[in-house]
Amino acid sequence: MNDPWIALSQFTQARIAQGRVGCSLPTSALLDFQFAHASARDAVHQSWDVDGFAKAAEKRALETLILATPVSSRTQYLQRPDLGRRLLQSSHDLLATRQNQAIDVAVIVSNGLSSTAVEHHGLALLQAVVAAYTERGLRLGPICLVADGRVALADEIGMLLKARLAVIIVGERPGLSAADSLGMYLSYSPKPGNTDAERNCISNIRPPAGLSFSAAAAKLVYLSEQALLTGFSGVMLKDDMPEFKLAGNTDLSCSSGPSISKT
Repeated sequence: MNDPWIALSQFTQARIAQGRVGCSLPTSALLDFQFAHASARDAVHQSWDVDGFAKAAEKRALETLILATPVSSRTQYLQRPDLGRRLLQSSHDLLATRQNQAIDVAVIVSNGLSSTAVEHHGLALLQAVVAAYTERGLRLGPICLVADGRVALADEIGMLLKARLAVIIVGERPGLSAADSLGMYLSYSPKPGNTDAERNCISNIRPPAGLSFSAAAAKLVYLSEQALLTGFSGVMLKDDMPEFKLAGNTDLSCSSGPSISKT
């Protein structure tokens, strides 16, 4: 008899149709699970070569600033989320010297909970985002690179740069089907104290299995322009982007499906 789960397995990366040997999983399925678990752990605990990322970005004519949080290790980052939400005083002072530049969007990159994601996809996504914003005539500040940052850190950076919007590209919490997924969070009128309800999130950016860089950038620019028009972001900002505007940017497969939420 044909197993209907076999046909369904081609549409998802979830662990279905694994087969069995007696009452246990086949060896191949067990080894695959163990590999995925190890990959997720590595993504969380691996440090990020922020200096190497900055050099690669500068070779592509992207101005960068390396900032820092009080986090001293990945272990501390996991145990003290609050430390990843604020800058060191030296980084705070550095940004204060850049306030004379008119900025529409402050763009931040951090490894977050997956250094693997930023190492694999961060630079390509950053290039797509910068190109999309530039095409729409939005002014960008220096790309702020911050190791061991949390999402809320973007609000402090955006406020210090006096940007109208803040966007952080960050490694997402890895799972057993994806250890290299990036997310982007958008805040209008960034300032410390903003809540998740005031942010828009575009997640599962990880081609070819997730959302493509061009599609993610197109969605981000659309939401950014709507935020500037309406004066808010987050749950109040509805995603009414016409499908035809995104269609030309979905050049890569999204077999696990893009996830685009409001917070």
